[in-house]
Amino acid sequence: MDRTEAALPAAHRADRNSFVDAVVAVTGWDRGRTHTVDWTAVEARIGTALPADYKELAEVFGHGAFDGYLELHTPGAAFSSCDIVLHTVWLGEWARTHGSSLWEPYGVHPAPGGLLQWGSSEQAHQFYWLTDGPDPDRWPILVCEDAPDSWERFDGTTAEFVHRLLTEPEHPFSIACYFDSHWFESYGNP
Repeated sequence: MDRTEAALPAAHRADRNSFVDAVVAVTGWDRGRTHTVDWTAVEARIGTALPADYKELAEVFGHGAFDGYLELHTPGAAFSSCDIVLHTVWLGEWARTHGSSLWEPYGVHPAPGGLLQWGSSEQAHQFYWLTDGPDPDRWPILVCEDAPDSWERFDGTTAEFVHRLLTEPEHPFSIACYFDSHWFESYGNP
């Protein structure tokens, strides 16, 4: 799904923090439960800056899943496959060793403009940023189902994507039609 909203001037787009606040509000999450993350170390290990609203989501929510569906990958996650640092390093090594044909037509980070995974779902959907361009706050989101050529594009922020997934039935990966209320289940990372 291509969204032309990303092409609008920043003054016409919603503030990224408003979407983080909207996700907090729709899930009833306690914003006081924060997770301290050394983003300088995380970004040095991954080899790139990360979107600001993703970092805020990770600090506010930590590792866990929205509505038992969308698992947010964070630094220090309870499972190494969901630790954004460990998984990014592993995936980059795997792609260098075995090739990136599973992600065609895209490469895998740290390849220039490569995919960097920030989430997954119980239905084998994988949520990535396309690291195309120097500003991570403008990276589009690409979602891949467990099927060839199933890429869907979303031109908006990570928090906007999560909020729309939770609340808008017409979102391509919406779970809004399945639940009247929404929640976040923490998987207990520090």
